[in-house]
Amino acid sequence: METNFESRIDFSQLSEKMALLRERMAKVIVGQKGVVDLLLTALLADGHVLIEGVPGVAKTLMAKVLSQLVDARFSRIQFTPDLMPSDVIGTSVFLPSSGKFEFRKGPVFTNILLADEINRSPAKTQAALFEVMEERQITNDGQVYPMEYPFMVVATQNPVEHEGTYRLPEAQLDRFMFKIWVDYPERDEEIEVLNLHHAGAMLQWTGEEPVLSVAELAGLREKIKEVRVDDKIKSFIVDVVRTTRNSGWLYLGASPRASIAMMNGAQVYAAIQGRDFVIPEDVLYLAPAVLRHRIQLSAEKELEGLAVDQVIAQLMTKVEIPR
Repeated sequence: METNFESRIDFSQLSEKMALLRERMAKVIVGQKGVVDLLLTALLADGHVLIEGVPGVAKTLMAKVLSQLVDARFSRIQFTPDLMPSDVIGTSVFLPSSGKFEFRKGPVFTNILLADEINRSPAKTQAALFEVMEERQITNDGQVYPMEYPFMVVATQNPVEHEGTYRLPEAQLDRFMFKIWVDYPERDEEIEVLNLHHAGAMLQWTGEEPVLSVAELAGLREKIKEVRVDDKIKSFIVDVVRTTRNSGWLYLGASPRASIAMMNGAQVYAAIQGRDFVIPEDVLYLAPAVLRHRIQLSAEKELEGLAVDQVIAQLMTKVEIPR
């Protein structure tokens, strides 16, 4: 993409940090450049991410590497069928010494939370994340406990047709900014993975120094908010989302939360490209990641074997691109 213009906002620190983050992640995550860029976009846009892919494509590793590179607290919850909501958010414990209940905070009280194989737990446990993902707080016995800044959920799941999994409720899916699909690596990339393991590189990455402090992250997020979103772009975003609601191919369209996610993500993506304004191509690039978990195909289209991304691509052609 051409960037032969002068930005009004100084994105030099952002460019430097992004280059360093990509470089450090590339030491462990071979290929998957698009996946890494979407992860970093969500981090800078204060959004949650759902990573889906078959077992063994480094979904969990991506989340762990990201947490290492941000100087923030990290927790991991391995979701299982017997996991209870209290195992996620915490529980009240009676203290005989004081005769009162005390709230013991669960692993959700962190900065970056890895919800590993989130679809291995039933709906009541998944619902424990509803409030904290949207409002950045937990309510227990009428008392509100706000989360520390920043708070990001990186969840992983295997495709839903695998045994022993539970479909995530639509209300929870809608709280994820992006759903990122991780595919198998190319042949040369898989050879590089073997080389890394043979050289022992996978055992050394845990000692990496953080690249981004919480204060730096907050500063970058504030600067990104200055990226211009023209009224024509806002109308374009709304038109893109509304096509999902008016399509006979879809049983469920995207909510207004999708429009917000698309605008916030486009601001970050524009800034990463060194621009202080959003262009339609930013929106088109992010549309699949924003929409694929928020829409449902009609029964007829599912029977035809259509993929969600194919439908999104078709819908994009029906929206007039502003120039």
